[in-house]
Amino acid sequence: MDAALLLAVGLLAQSLGLSLGVPRQRRPSTLYPWHRAPALGRVRRAWVIPPISVSENHKRLPYPLVQIKSDKQPLGSVIYSIQGPGVDEEPQGVFSIDKFTGKVFLNAMLDREKTDRFRLRAFALDLGGATLEEPTDLEIVVVDQNDNRPVFRQEAFMGRVPEGAVPGTYVTRAEATDADDPETDNAALRYSILEQGGPQVFSIDEHTGDIRTVQVGLDREVVAVYNLTLQVADMSGDGLTATASAIITLEDINDNAPGFTGDEFFMEVTEAVSGVDVGRLEVEDRDLPGSPNWAARFTILEGDPNGHFTIRTDPKTNEGVLSVAKENPLRTSLPEGTLPGTPVATFSAQDPDTQQLQRLSYSKDYDPEDWLAVDGATGWVQTQRVLSPASPFLKDGWYRAIILARDDASPPCTATGTLSIEILEVNDHAPELSPPSGSVCSKPEQGSGLLLGATDEDLPPHGAPFHFQLSPRVPELTRNWSLTPINVSHARLRLRHQVPEGLHRLSLLLRDSGQPPQQREQRLNVTVCRCAQDGVCLPGAAARHAGGAGVSLGALVIVLASIVLLFLLALPVALVTRSRRPSADKGFLRGLQDDLRDNILNYDEQGGGEEDQDAYDISQLRHPAELAAPRDPLGRPPLRRDAPFSRVRPPPPRLLPASPADIADFINDGLEVADSDPSVPPYDTALIYDYEGDGSVAGTLSSILSSLGDEDQDYSCLRAWGPRFARLADLYGPP
Repeated sequence: MDAALLLAVGLLAQSLGLSLGVPRQRRPSTLYPWHRAPALGRVRRAWVIPPISVSENHKRLPYPLVQIKSDKQPLGSVIYSIQGPGVDEEPQGVFSIDKFTGKVFLNAMLDREKTDRFRLRAFALDLGGATLEEPTDLEIVVVDQNDNRPVFRQEAFMGRVPEGAVPGTYVTRAEATDADDPETDNAALRYSILEQGGPQVFSIDEHTGDIRTVQVGLDREVVAVYNLTLQVADMSGDGLTATASAIITLEDINDNAPGFTGDEFFMEVTEAVSGVDVGRLEVEDRDLPGSPNWAARFTILEGDPNGHFTIRTDPKTNEGVLSVAKENPLRTSLPEGTLPGTPVATFSAQDPDTQQLQRLSYSKDYDPEDWLAVDGATGWVQTQRVLSPASPFLKDGWYRAIILARDDASPPCTATGTLSIEILEVNDHAPELSPPSGSVCSKPEQGSGLLLGATDEDLPPHGAPFHFQLSPRVPELTRNWSLTPINVSHARLRLRHQVPEGLHRLSLLLRDSGQPPQQREQRLNVTVCRCAQDGVCLPGAAARHAGGAGVSLGALVIVLASIVLLFLLALPVALVTRSRRPSADKGFLRGLQDDLRDNILNYDEQGGGEEDQDAYDISQLRHPAELAAPRDPLGRPPLRRDAPFSRVRPPPPRLLPASPADIADFINDGLEVADSDPSVPPYDTALIYDYEGDGSVAGTLSSILSSLGDEDQDYSCLRAWGPRFARLADLYGPP
């Protein structure tokens, strides 16, 4: 017991020593990887060897790591060997073992960043080369050292932020890496700003590297670009370091107004010139040159009431360029639909150098519809075709063209003039009634009359107000009807007194307000109808009283002819139906109305009912006289009820058999007739029997035979079938 306790304590101490890096001792620990448990009767098992730790960059070489032993042979009688990466596989020669003592040595410096662990196999042989132990694993873990500096991903990080940004505005992120073990402090990085080149206006998150603003008042006009020096350090900020830069540019905002460089500017210009530059006005703007915030816009506020000068901006210098305005455009007007060859205007230019008119020539510079023609010598402009009112170049009723004047100097000088032509609207359309029909109540005091409107394709002022008038050609209209204006485009039609209901055709005269006015006489169809209290026409009221005004004679004849035709088609159907009804109501049931036996029924279609001949004579179920007598007044046999109405009539009824022995022949003949009839579908016509058979295995329910053999029959079981059968059990059961 004491030996086992000492062995356990020794193994625990050995394990703790290996995990804490104790292999630095010159005397390596001894392992017994093949040691067997001393207790008898237990199954042998191998030890689990803890990893052997060794620091990277170890310089005292060779360095003893561990000693392995086998307890099967005394020292010197066992040969030890190891195999695997670092021994006989790349990188070779890193580890070795003393084959007699079992000591494992480190022979080269290790680099954890290349290989962080080695897995070897250990063998134990006797002196004859025979295997003493099964091979066992040795794992050697390389312990990390802080031998790698952190590295920034970029030498310079670029960022942009608007000037005047609020504190906390994100700018950019700095990122670095470390090749050391990320699970140790050797790769725990911390960021900082070493230098900002001025006051502290930016900060960096030490864990993430995010750079943000920390102060207000960033002004691009004061400092446009900031150059920051960044640092990253491992060991949580206390280890190896690296540096990089962050270049942060402030983006311009329009926070500066432009200003003139002087209070007054003096310029001169020659008289009688047009379109020439007079001088430049210099301005200053502290915003970013070339940006939209820097571009100036000039306006003449006062001093030029007639508009002789204009000012524009030079986009390169941001100066204001003052110029003499060009001549005002030549304006004229033409009516729409002007014919080709109509004179428009005459352009007359003058050369200030020679004061001579004849040396100039004229041409078109801009005429998108090719509507105009220009005389090159005189500048006379006329139309050469009709301009479409739907032209896309007709803007708000104006058409614009540019005429070019050129002298004959070398090089020639040119001048341009703008021709603006107003296309005058012409009243060439009469107004149109809307709607062309409607209805009014026959009593003038009911309803609100008929609201009438008008439309006109002409533009103002050739449209509304419209004038509504009952046609003067039909003076009697004014006796019954009145028209009252409501607004410039609508009027109301009303009855003066009650008139007959129906359709009335009125003639109205509509006139617009154009010059000269256009008018049109139009037809208005008005239906006079009987109305309810709310002034709405009753359904069909006007049609019933329309008379000749509403329905033509031809339409009336067509309606009457259709009614007669329908009557003629329905008459045969009525006769056939009438002829079939007596046979259904009489015949088989004649003389049996007082018969109370509940199993004698009048079946038109049996379809294979039970055969019951024990209780009755078959003559009770046959009425030869009734079947032989025709039921149709015209003498035709009755229609078959089992076939469609449109099928042909069946042949006359056959003679009934005189005795029960002839029943089989009677049925076979009926089957043959039914099968050979091509006009009848396969209905069960052969199952329409007068004779029901001669016997039934089911017995009979006849009340007549109920006293001949069923006195001892038990009907109490019928009660379990429901209330309806319980009543039957009471009738037939014992009292």
